Amino acid sequence: MWWARPPDGPDRARAEALGAPATGTGTAHALRDASLEVDVVSTTALSARPVEYRIAALFERLHALPAGHPERAALREAVISAALPMADRLAHRFAHRGEALEDLVQVARMALVRCVDGYDPGRGPGFAAYAVPCIAGELKRHFRDRAWSVRVPRRLQETRLELNQAVALLGQRLGRTPTTADLAGYLGITEEQVRAGQDCAAAYTAVSLQAPVDSGTELGDLLGAEDHALDVVETRESLRPLLARLSGREQWILALRYGEDLTQSEIADRVALSQMHVSRLLRGALDQLHTWLETSGDDA
Repeated sequence: MWWARPPDGPDRARAEALGAPATGTGTAHALRDASLEVDVVSTTALSARPVEYRIAALFERLHALPAGHPERAALREAVISAALPMADRLAHRFAHRGEALEDLVQVARMALVRCVDGYDPGRGPGFAAYAVPCIAGELKRHFRDRAWSVRVPRRLQETRLELNQAVALLGQRLGRTPTTADLAGYLGITEEQVRAGQDCAAAYTAVSLQAPVDSGTELGDLLGAEDHALDVVETRESLRPLLARLSGREQWILALRYGEDLTQSEIADRVALSQMHVSRLLRGALDQLHTWLETSGDDA
């Protein structure tokens, strides 16, 4: 039988490496056992292969298929599914920075899909080395462009980040909280730029008007509204000495009309005059005040 023939060449060396005699039936059994052992080891290595190797194998199969092949969609989905944990881990690195984790995961996964579509296994390093910087950059871009409640220039955002690092470094070096002058000297910028970078931090997160301030009080309750009465303060103060020059009855009628907001009929009943007489008194008093205001303005 064929396995009874003494091996030569590579088969002989393989048999000797396995500790089997190089001749006869023993060699054949050793080679057969070795082949089974190699098959088992290969199968185990494939099942325990790291995710990176599995992704690389999927990419090789994906790019070996021509465009429009029916298996490409399934292979692409398999690559994305295998790499999702990597994208999620990168999203978790950026958690606790004021953005919802669900939003960060969505940004990372969308970036992963673009990386899968743009990756060429025939160029450069493995997929992880290509995708990690791309996904991290997309997350940083999300914080820069989307996370700010009020959009500030990119230069101020970068200044704010530099200030955060400088405060920590100078705080350890000086043993105290660095001043504006300390930060400006360390970063090589003006004190005004330092203050602008510090002020822009308040634009990152907006506070809701429904935020509680005290028991039963919300922030919106403390905000003032436009006071239209301020527009007539000057006119009112100018009229005050002029009103004293009117007769007592005229002052009373003006107070009832504009102070108590009574109609002319109601004023007539109050002062025991006809409505027409009240109308003439009101018109005369107003004309007189208007004339005095113009005269006082000309004198000024």
